[in-house]
Amino acid sequence: MILLVTPIERAIECAAALKQHTGEEVVVAEDLRQAAMLLRSDSYLAVILDQHILETEPAEIETAMQHLGTAIPVQVNLAISGLDRLVREVGAALERRKREEIVARRAVAGALHSELNDTLTALTLHCELAREVPGLPAAAAEQLRSAHALVKKIRSHLEVV
Repeated sequence: MILLVTPIERAIECAAALKQHTGEEVVVAEDLRQAAMLLRSDSYLAVILDQHILETEPAEIETAMQHLGTAIPVQVNLAISGLDRLVREVGAALERRKREEIVARRAVAGALHSELNDTLTALTLHCELAREVPGLPAAAAEQLRSAHALVKKIRSHLEVV
């Protein structure tokens, strides 16, 4: 969903063009106060801010920005921008957001993979050392062998991913 914040008369026309180009629902807010309320109640991919709003409502900007969440802000002067430019700028912003999200997911996955790998290495070592304890009861040795096998199975699954 996209939030379009503008008081202009052609807001509905702008919203329709954005919906057609992006396939996303577009909600229109006439001012930053209404935008802040909408941002508190829903999640948006992008928030398009008309330059006019930013100039006429400077006191409300901070409140609205605090509630953006993961939405990417796009500032556009709708008084001089045509629909083509609006659609192009929003499309470019959404593509940027998508690329940044992919990079962030890869970084998180890499960090998690590394952390799990370190933990599995420690578990493997502890299992192997515990199995070498003199006088270890057979039942405990069997449990350690089982735990060791499970750790190896998890490691093999992790290597596939």
